[in-house]
Amino acid sequence: MQEKRNVQIIEWEDLDKKKFYSFGVFMTMTIRAGVYPATLIRTRLQVQKGKSLYTGTFDAFFKILRSEGVRGLYRGFLVNTLTLISGQGYITTYELVRKYVSTYTSNNTVKSLVAGGSASLVAQSITVPIDVVSQHLMMQGQGGDMGRFKVTAKGVQPAEHKMTFGQTRHIIIQIFTTDGFRGFYRGYVASLLTYIPNSAVWWPFYHFYAEQLSNLAPTNCPHLLLQAMAASTITNPMDVVRARVQVEGRSSVIETFKQLIAEEGMWGMTKGLSARIISSTPTAIVMAVGYETLKKMSLRPELVDSRHW
Repeated sequence: MQEKRNVQIIEWEDLDKKKFYSFGVFMTMTIRAGVYPATLIRTRLQVQKGKSLYTGTFDAFFKILRSEGVRGLYRGFLVNTLTLISGQGYITTYELVRKYVSTYTSNNTVKSLVAGGSASLVAQSITVPIDVVSQHLMMQGQGGDMGRFKVTAKGVQPAEHKMTFGQTRHIIIQIFTTDGFRGFYRGYVASLLTYIPNSAVWWPFYHFYAEQLSNLAPTNCPHLLLQAMAASTITNPMDVVRARVQVEGRSSVIETFKQLIAEEGMWGMTKGLSARIISSTPTAIVMAVGYETLKKMSLRPELVDSRHW
């Protein structure tokens, strides 16, 4: 009987960096374009008071589609694509920290745990300012009354509405004028509390599934789905708080959490959860199935025949 073959993990030093970054940007962009409508819906559901506008994910989807068209589902997308920079920073940090930790331990779980948390710290430091701007754009249209700022008709800038945001550059200028540089990092702590634990736990499981996928056993797929859903569910309360801090201009994570509980009860912690699962699950699956393939495609030419999927 043939012995089961394990997947050999492709490390940072094995990669052709030009190929890796080129393929990585394409893969990340494709994923973001596919899940962005769910991300926008999630943000609006998290920020709205109770069910003042939408009753749920699918209700929001059809209302936005009818009222704003397909473009409405992609409000702020062009700004959000700047997070491709943080995505590449995330992957680079992950691979470099794995390499560094390898000098102290050969335990793959430890390497993945430390590298995943470190990568998220670096990525969020880049992503949060972009999120703050893009989320204000997401709140326009039907969600205009839920955000701090509104977009006026093109070319119309009434003097009495100094806080009105038109184009993206106006948003950036007004955030800086109103809140200073700190305004671009509203919700930074909440973002770290949301994404660092998620990232730190996800990567050890990723390598486990990479091993399992070497056998392509269909029974592994439900476990991967459950993992993605569990991570989204556990971190969703902090994600709701993060969205409200960033969009509503709040300064305290704790006070925002208390107010959310007081106004909407414990169910407020689940706002936008289904939309979050819809956006995060495909991402987790593509990453689990595709990331090692991406690295395989980016191998240095002399190593191609020595690595197996």
